[in-house]
Amino acid sequence: MATDWIALQALAAAEFGRRVAAVTDWDAPTPDSEWTTRDLVTHVIDEQRWIPLLLTGCDYSQAKDDLAVEPIGDDLVAAWDRFAGAATASWHESAQDTPVHLETDVVTAGEYLAEQTSDITIHTWDLARATGSDDHLPDALVHAVWQHFEPQIESLAATGLYAAPVEVDDDAPLQVRLLAVTGRDARVSA
Repeated sequence: MATDWIALQALAAAEFGRRVAAVTDWDAPTPDSEWTTRDLVTHVIDEQRWIPLLLTGCDYSQAKDDLAVEPIGDDLVAAWDRFAGAATASWHESAQDTPVHLETDVVTAGEYLAEQTSDITIHTWDLARATGSDDHLPDALVHAVWQHFEPQIESLAATGLYAAPVEVDDDAPLQVRLLAVTGRDARVSA
């Protein structure tokens, strides 16, 4: 059975959005020691801003120029709602075989969708940990992202997007193993 990444993207966006709406301390540290909660949320919002442009076939450098004229702003809850909503709508309107011109590569919209959904899912856990909210991720997201990452587990850290994997037992819950391959230790309390 094929993975319905469109539905999973909407679920991941809703899960992240629920946690964004509950943030009370934008300066709280996150599991990524270099980011505050504000930095983390700004990063995920910025990723959403690119999606509608890139899904139209826009060249990366043109998209970068276009985005420079429209900053995210200070109201991150409103910015999340706006840009995540536009991204979700764009995913629904785009053919999965549309070429997407990223900074260093050209991938299909389907590949980009799986990557973006995975990113939001992992950062949802980061945000939950940073804010002390529920850090349980929906099983459907955990399973899909695990299947997306599993073939590339050995090379995830080499991408520079994730820290070195954390050693966990093979019989650990899937969410713990998923987070571990991205350098996060879910066994440590928030």
